[in-house]
Amino acid sequence: MRADRVFAYGAVAGLIGDLLLGDPRRGHPVAAFGRAAAGVEGRLWRDHRGWGALHTLVCAGGATGAAALAARAVRNRPAAAVALTAAATWSVVGGTSLGREARAIGGALEAGDIELARERLPHLCGRDPQALDGPGIARAVVESVAENTSDAVVGALVWGALGGVPGLVGFRAVNTLDAMVGHKSPRHRRYGWASARLDDLAGWPGARLTAALAVAAGGRPREAVRAWRADAGRHPSPNAGPVEASFAGALGVRLGGTLAYGGRVEHRPVLNGEAGREVRVADIERAVRLSHRVSVLALAVCAAGRLAMGRRAT
Repeated sequence: MRADRVFAYGAVAGLIGDLLLGDPRRGHPVAAFGRAAAGVEGRLWRDHRGWGALHTLVCAGGATGAAALAARAVRNRPAAAVALTAAATWSVVGGTSLGREARAIGGALEAGDIELARERLPHLCGRDPQALDGPGIARAVVESVAENTSDAVVGALVWGALGGVPGLVGFRAVNTLDAMVGHKSPRHRRYGWASARLDDLAGWPGARLTAALAVAAGGRPREAVRAWRADAGRHPSPNAGPVEASFAGALGVRLGGTLAYGGRVEHRPVLNGEAGREVRVADIERAVRLSHRVSVLALAVCAAGRLAMGRRAT
């Protein structure tokens, strides 16, 4: 079986697995990678970019290399290759768990239990929940759904289409390292620089595809394109900007503004500020549904693109 068909069949099976099962409660491969990466950091940490780059190379390179060896071992066994691709896809995507967490917070807000919503918010993003009221929590959830649609689903599918199982695993490793050390805390400002920059590069194609699919699937294409073009470049993240701006336009809401991370207050530009309204609790469900539509479209685009590349190669 050609490699393009292996990816297409495996990715479909893996995404179905995520839809039906979500993330495993115990023994998740990404969690195991995170523990290993934390152990490497404990041995290598220095307040220096070079040591941080070594940490990135060891962790991301090791995971990608192991995935390449596994893919090589089954390359002449089509059923095993499809199964490996399906397992890798299921392991690295997280769209179902993303939706569940967002809906759980939305349910708490609808019930008027803001303390429960604050308690659950760290499961979804790194915001300081105590600094947020109900509308602020709703906005944080919508922004996290938008950004994680790219990070947890679309970006992985893009790299899977380009690089097979090593692409899937490598992207998730890089994204996980960025979440662990890529933030601007005093400990990681230098040490996490390489992980953050590599994540920016790896996330670039998936973020643009996510934004484009949000335009196509959101029901407000003109508004989404306008917000993307006008506001994406004002966001401090080169990848979160297009995604959040297109989601804001597609949903007709305002995103961005003042937020707090671990005691640090950031004043970010408002996205879709002229045409959007304040985020409401009901917009969480709308954002989750848009995320699901984008994910399905991304699977179709990536599988079709990989099949087209395979036909050209023959």
